[in-house]
Amino acid sequence: MTGLQPGLEADRPAVTAFVGVGANLGDARHSVVEALAALGRLPGCGLRRASALYRSAPVDAAGPDFINAVAELHTTLSPLALLLALQAIEQAFGRERPHRHAPRTLDLDLLLHGAAVLHTPALTLPHPRLHLRAFVLRPLLDLAPDLAAPGLGPLADWLPGTAPQILEKLPST
Repeated sequence: MTGLQPGLEADRPAVTAFVGVGANLGDARHSVVEALAALGRLPGCGLRRASALYRSAPVDAAGPDFINAVAELHTTLSPLALLLALQAIEQAFGRERPHRHAPRTLDLDLLLHGAAVLHTPALTLPHPRLHLRAFVLRPLLDLAPDLAAPGLGPLADWLPGTAPQILEKLPST
């Protein structure tokens, strides 16, 4: 036993993971920017880059508009260990889960973890709706225009289907 956290193994090869970041309560823009910084401080992870920020209306819910981004991480964490780390960041930002699609101070979704395909009660990879949501797909493709996902193929092929969804790219500050 090495004393490392579960899922963080010294000999585990690093993979590229993509994380969707969103918020629509409080100072959502600030929360997203701070969450991106928090991702860069996760043990076993390095923040390679982050997309621009986007504004979008909530999907299947009421509430204020969301501020969204996607982060590209280099990680040695297993998918489930990374999920737990993401949930810990959400909790640090005051995330509550009173009901499905509730407004939130922060939402971190593991979209892709290398070529992993998982279907567990805790985690599905690739994220089951990443190809259907403009607020995920557009910033993801900004980072990796030629990205393909297991079972979905080239993600750019899915972009036209999200055209009716209103998405505003925000100016950088």
